[in-house]
Amino acid sequence: MEKQHYRVMKKRVFVGLSGGVDSSVAAALLLKKGYDVTGIHLKCVNIDGCAEQDADDARRVAEQLGIPFYSFNMEREYAERVVDYMVRGYRAGITPNPDVMCNKEIKFGLFLARALKLGATHVATGHYVALRKKGRSFSLYAAKDANKDQSYFLWTLGQAELAHCLFPLGDITKPDVRKIAKKLGLVTAQKKDSQGICFLGKISAAEFLKNYIPTRKGTIVTDKGETIGSHEGAEFYTIGQRHGLHVGGRKEPLYVTGKDIQKNTVMVAEGAGNERLYAKEATLSDINFVNQIEPARYPMKIRARVRYRQPLFDATLERLNKNRMRLVFQKPEKSVAPGQSAVLYATDGEMLGGGVIL
Repeated sequence: MEKQHYRVMKKRVFVGLSGGVDSSVAAALLLKKGYDVTGIHLKCVNIDGCAEQDADDARRVAEQLGIPFYSFNMEREYAERVVDYMVRGYRAGITPNPDVMCNKEIKFGLFLARALKLGATHVATGHYVALRKKGRSFSLYAAKDANKDQSYFLWTLGQAELAHCLFPLGDITKPDVRKIAKKLGLVTAQKKDSQGICFLGKISAAEFLKNYIPTRKGTIVTDKGETIGSHEGAEFYTIGQRHGLHVGGRKEPLYVTGKDIQKNTVMVAEGAGNERLYAKEATLSDINFVNQIEPARYPMKIRARVRYRQPLFDATLERLNKNRMRLVFQKPEKSVAPGQSAVLYATDGEMLGGGVIL
């Protein structure tokens, strides 16, 4: 296995400049290595009003680096492929992951395709993930900075995409990125990182979804069958959720353990250690292996996570049929939410792929 080397050669790279410090430094590092770098800002759906500032910051970074800068308008495609996907999922009672879909459909789908059509050989982003070449194939590994690792969101990628990708931040830490940006005097050096779902910013998912899903009064029921409150729609809640229940007078915090969309009921349990919050296994659909090679045999010992930034845990992967797999946890795991991604890793940190939790 060899590390990805950014050799000094005039390969043409389109860097997705989001207007943040990470993509700014990614562009700077590639430029320093001798790449022919062009900055591209993707204009997508943005709800919290920071789109104009982000676009302006991206343009100013390109000016500082002395690279060409263009903007690709993908608002319509983003609305159709990411926002609609998210709304459909919540309406059906699951918790979809729009950031995963954004990477699959927009950044490494439409953006990559357009970049190649315009003569680029690669696209690059500010993702914290390490790309390695093993023989003739490419693999993704968890980033050096474990606190910023974003491999979880890239499990849908395959060889066709990775052959044209560069991830300059995979082997450096966030503090180092800040130092590089400050040393270069980039306008984004001290800019705060975005939080939450990519296009919502500080706006909560529930607040946004109420523009698409009608509110309807339902009941909150405990694991003992006691009705203790009401809510505005079971669709707006997710497994493991603690905040937003608005039920007081309890000794310990309440957590969502389940929901019934037809009956419009939200089930809760008291205490973070309540057994109803935990699951022993998960069934997965939409399976993807990054190297597109099926494991030689099952069951397969593996490491996994079922939510972003969760510590990796030991599990066993089993093949159920052509379209389904079962992930059996070595010990019960908390807040396993249908619709979210279960991402699979080897013991050396290689991100093997993943699937959607049913």
